[in-house]
Amino acid sequence: MAQIVLTGVHKKYPSGFHAVKGVDLLIADGEFLVLLGPSGCGKSTTLRMIAGLEDTTEGSIAIGDRVVNDVHPKDRDIAMVFQNYALYPHMSVRENMAFALKLRKLPKAEIKQRVDQAAGMLGLELLLDRKPAALSGGQRQRVALGRAIVREPKAFLFDEPLSNLDAKLRTSTRGEIKALHQRLKTTTVYVTHDQEEAMTLGDRIAVLANGVVQQNAPPLEVYQHPVNRFVAGFIGTPAMNFLDGRIVADGPNLAFVEGAQGEGLRVPLEGPIAQVARARAGAEIVLGVRPQGLRIGDAGNAGAASLPVELVEPLGEQMDVTLRSPAGVKLVARVPAATLAAGTKAPVLIDPSRVHLFEPGEFGAALTTR
Repeated sequence: MAQIVLTGVHKKYPSGFHAVKGVDLLIADGEFLVLLGPSGCGKSTTLRMIAGLEDTTEGSIAIGDRVVNDVHPKDRDIAMVFQNYALYPHMSVRENMAFALKLRKLPKAEIKQRVDQAAGMLGLELLLDRKPAALSGGQRQRVALGRAIVREPKAFLFDEPLSNLDAKLRTSTRGEIKALHQRLKTTTVYVTHDQEEAMTLGDRIAVLANGVVQQNAPPLEVYQHPVNRFVAGFIGTPAMNFLDGRIVADGPNLAFVEGAQGEGLRVPLEGPIAQVARARAGAEIVLGVRPQGLRIGDAGNAGAASLPVELVEPLGEQMDVTLRSPAGVKLVARVPAATLAAGTKAPVLIDPSRVHLFEPGEFGAALTTR
């Protein structure tokens, strides 16, 4: 095992496209770091540079105590698990798992011991003589994991390994990967666009956009204290709601008012967030609130706004309700299941203790304090 350090890493292609822009990351020995972001954000390119499958344009990458910029991928002592499994179809499960060890000319007894041990961890003992064509997608992914485990590398690199699995298999295989990491404690870098995977797997999440690390922190910190509007909108299901408006005086207190003319929702601001808002009184601002911060109240609730219901999506004990603000902005509320129908109106309250304030713009900085 070893730490991985990226210092000022850039990737520019001959076409002029700048895929990765000055990434600095320290992945501690035994840590599970998730690179999270939308398609084209640079996360897979960053992983491929760590693996040696892409050259770095600028900066350095160190694995353990050596810089590996000029080290061949096979000599970096890492194991990579791909989205498409990359198994040899003519080989059995045992042969696929043992192949890299045979190339390293390890003794047969050691190869067998490592393969049997990995198969036991992954529940593959009864499948060792099968060919990949006779396996399900989840079984093939476990074989790919086993092939990586037997190498006993300094680091595991995962490139969206669960993308080809159905929802149930994704959940179960995700649990297997987490349990394996807790058992092996091998330094791991995991690429995904799925924020649920990132939240459940990672010790830390590095959120990327446009080739830049926007935030690098533990999952709950990224969720509860996003550094900008992009991170806030990317993390969380359903996504955070955003309202454009201004901070206005409401008697001795402050409130956020939606819309250029103040025609929309009005949200009182309390506590530490009011202190931040006071310095921005009159300025354009963006208010963010997660669906869990919206409540469907009673018609008599003071401060409740009657909003049209456009869609109701039952989820068992909860439901997602799509509403429309007075300024025409779509809002999603995740609330306890109740009798509610599209085409009606519902009294909606925004919890002032759960709102965030951001500068305007896609990457507007967070203004709220912890």
